[in-house]
Amino acid sequence: MAKSRDIEVTKFSTHHVIVQPNPLRKVLRRVPEDDLDDPVARAEKALAGLSGEFKNWMAIEADRLSAAHAAILMNGFSDATREELFRAAHDIKGDAATFGYPSAGAAAESLCRIIEHAPDLERVPSDLIAHHINAVQAIVRERTKLDTAAMAGELSRQLRGIADAFLTHANRDRPEHLEAILAPSIAPAE
Repeated sequence: MAKSRDIEVTKFSTHHVIVQPNPLRKVLRRVPEDDLDDPVARAEKALAGLSGEFKNWMAIEADRLSAAHAAILMNGFSDATREELFRAAHDIKGDAATFGYPSAGAAAESLCRIIEHAPDLERVPSDLIAHHINAVQAIVRERTKLDTAAMAGELSRQLRGIADAFLTHANRDRPEHLEAILAPSIAPAE
């Protein structure tokens, strides 16, 4: 609590201005101009140091997606296999742009949409799911080649178009889903 002698009161004819002392002045530490910390620069430096690991991380995520698909091929769809396939695709969708694989993110997002909006996953053509997984694997594996970026982007766009056409047809009797299906992609594009 401020002492009454520390409080300044300026009186005007229509009002009073009361100024209390700032208790934070006692804990504030001044830093010389040449010793300024830039947390953004520090974060960028740390990220640059980790960038060599991005390819390995994405390969691990792509392998996880393939393993989830293999479990479905072996055991069929269950709540657990569906959830693991969705989580693997969703994690790639979320991490791909950060790790430098935006086309893989777009393909993974398209797969997430199929899993979310297909009325019955058993009726989704197995090739449609396999093509998405193969696309993610190929994009992660071939990303370092110069001519693959445009091809990967086109592949992701075509997969999204095929997935949208399938979902639109599969949900033709479920208008509440059509709006979400026809919404534009939220995955970053290259």
